[in-house]
Amino acid sequence: MAAGEQWTPEVALAVATTLHLGFQGVVTLLVYPALADLDTASWTAAHERHGRRITPIVGVVYGLLLLTCAVRLRDPIDLGTWVAYAGSAVALLTTAVAAAPTHGRLGALGDPADRGPLVRRLLVVDRVRFAGTVVAAAGALLTLL
Repeated sequence: MAAGEQWTPEVALAVATTLHLGFQGVVTLLVYPALADLDTASWTAAHERHGRRITPIVGVVYGLLLLTCAVRLRDPIDLGTWVAYAGSAVALLTTAVAAAPTHGRLGALGDPADRGPLVRRLLVVDRVRFAGTVVAAAGALLTLL
């Protein structure tokens, strides 16, 4: 933004959705593949560290996204905003109903050698989240045109 311009709800939504996209892209392209490649001996400790480290970041990114979506509701909603909301909803709901429970099951495994199907499920679920963030960012950026 140029000097003197003010933040608008549309700009805030675009910033939040692109931040979410960047975060999710790192998780999808770097973090989860690295977790999936771990050997059995390293799995449990690495998965626990992952959970402890990523949770605060998820809280900040998701909190900012929800806040900007709520603020944007004060004004008339255009198509781009609806697309941003839909993509964000896909990503957030997929996290709540699929990714988080799968992480919970992975953390509770008695034998980390049995993690294969759950890790594959997590990778698929994560791609759905990533697609949601792409759609959300595209919709939010559309509102700026």
